[in-house]
Amino acid sequence: MLLRIERKYLVPNHRMDALRERISSFVQPDSYAVENGNGYAEYTVRSIYFDSKNMACYAQKHEGIMLRRKFRIRGYNEPSKGCRVLLEIKRKIEARQKKYRSLVRFEDVGKLLENGDLEKYIIPNGDRDKALKDAGKFMYHIKKGQFIPTCLVVYEREPYHGKMDHGVRITFDKNIRSRIFTPVSSLFEEQGLKPLFKNHFILEIKYFNHVMPVWARSVVQEFRLRNDALSKYTIGIDINREKILATY
Repeated sequence: MLLRIERKYLVPNHRMDALRERISSFVQPDSYAVENGNGYAEYTVRSIYFDSKNMACYAQKHEGIMLRRKFRIRGYNEPSKGCRVLLEIKRKIEARQKKYRSLVRFEDVGKLLENGDLEKYIIPNGDRDKALKDAGKFMYHIKKGQFIPTCLVVYEREPYHGKMDHGVRITFDKNIRSRIFTPVSSLFEEQGLKPLFKNHFILEIKYFNHVMPVWARSVVQEFRLRNDALSKYTIGIDINREKILATY
């Protein structure tokens, strides 16, 4: 099984321009990103994470469990008629990760979660068998764990991929914000979102080989970046802890 390595770094916002300039010779903007008028391209990522009522996924992260899974529904940018979202399982073994994904129309997500009719609602997107298999895994865990929508996380992502190796991805995740106990229907809403960081963004470096590319490693060393086990989901929960404690 091919696993991708993922390294995360919490970086002050004021270093963003210097980092952009430093990596510019080695990367190019992702084709899915759109020019935002400030000279760089980005898109908005919107994820609703599912967890059990006793917050099992959240607890696994804090307890340092090496093999973990996150379950989320992910959409992008603004809603539109017939827009699609992803059912996603992110499986992590330390820094290595693999994703299982399937597509469904946003308007059908609620019905799918209620009746589990994969044949009716899952969009094949090329490989029908794989799409149904991945969706089946998602639904199995959601039903088995009695998972509920627990935390909405939203941020702007400025994505790049390597010019020499397209398997290398660099992303700047900015203006990260969250809200807890939100229904799936609220995936594209902005009300009540609370910022995770006031003056920082998350830099992610992702690659498939076991060794980080030399140029990326030199950037990490030059900017004295420290690899942190940053989870947007758990941090999003933590900043809303008082509200969670009041709920139970």
